[in-house]
Amino acid sequence: MTVPSIEIAGRRVAPDQSPYIIAELSANHNGRLETAMRIVEEAAKAGADAIKLQTYRPDTITLDCNSEEFKIKGGLWDGRTLYELYEEAHMPWEWHQPLFEHARKLGITIFSSPFDTTAVDLLEELGAPAYKIASFEAIDLPLIEYVAKTGKPMIISTGMANLEEIQEAIETAQRAGCHQLAILHCVSGYPAPSEDYNLNTIADMISRFGLVTGLSDHTVDNTTAITSVALGASLIEKHFTLDRNGGGPDDSFSIEPEELRALCRDTKTAWKSLGEVNYGRKSSEVGNVQFRRSLYFVRSLVKGERITSECVRSVRPGFGVAPKYLNDIIGSRVLNDVDINTPVSFSIISKES
Repeated sequence: MTVPSIEIAGRRVAPDQSPYIIAELSANHNGRLETAMRIVEEAAKAGADAIKLQTYRPDTITLDCNSEEFKIKGGLWDGRTLYELYEEAHMPWEWHQPLFEHARKLGITIFSSPFDTTAVDLLEELGAPAYKIASFEAIDLPLIEYVAKTGKPMIISTGMANLEEIQEAIETAQRAGCHQLAILHCVSGYPAPSEDYNLNTIADMISRFGLVTGLSDHTVDNTTAITSVALGASLIEKHFTLDRNGGGPDDSFSIEPEELRALCRDTKTAWKSLGEVNYGRKSSEVGNVQFRRSLYFVRSLVKGERITSECVRSVRPGFGVAPKYLNDIIGSRVLNDVDINTPVSFSIISKES
């Protein structure tokens, strides 16, 4: 089916375009603006289409509370409170403007995931060209409505959301004025095993919702992301870091610069390989047609001699008639003397037996 494209900072995102690659900076700045700047630089060098931030403060995303329901149990952040995690992980708001300016100088698109309305207001002041709704916020319909009213393209990640919740998020965005909407299939595990991704869901999402669809990939390599292209993914988002062993909250499940370069290259190759339905001979095959099998005389014959099965074989190269004509050839006579290893041609054969 044909889905409406979206456009982010002049780059059209659609199934007939190579995948749009988003490098997610997330918390990988590890508390240093210099590190965040370098991540932007490396994303641009790698060929990513966009670098994406996360815009929140700990007090806009959670409460400073030590009770059990505010503590993380299991996983990478076991034992920490939500407030402690987000205090470490958040991007200071005063960093946003220099990062936006740096990205624009480098020619890479920059936008963010806002986690509340004040974050949207900040990003609007900075001229953000698009917005991403994180998986955990996909059920925050007032936030989606607020973002939609900016009139900017919106990307909604669907991790943890069921069909009803995805539909509600889409309808809320569209009712509030979002006319350029994309959705991402996502598994909100950090990291997520590839077998959890059920990538066939992407094709179903495209058919069901009729929107540009992509993948937010939390696996530790590029295989899942590259595979998703074959199933229709038009956007790929991966967490990106300078060093997977950097010790930050998100470093361990992020890809490094060489892997991002490979992702940009290999998803484009995968997309190009899909092409179109085409049973015709391809340009790279033209020179090899001569090496297909054809019929050759394997003994010398004199004019008028009858051709028997011992006289002809199907061999390579392909300068004789096709093997499918073998039964038509047997029993015919040659019109002239024929040397051994001569390709069979209808021009030297009499149809009269």
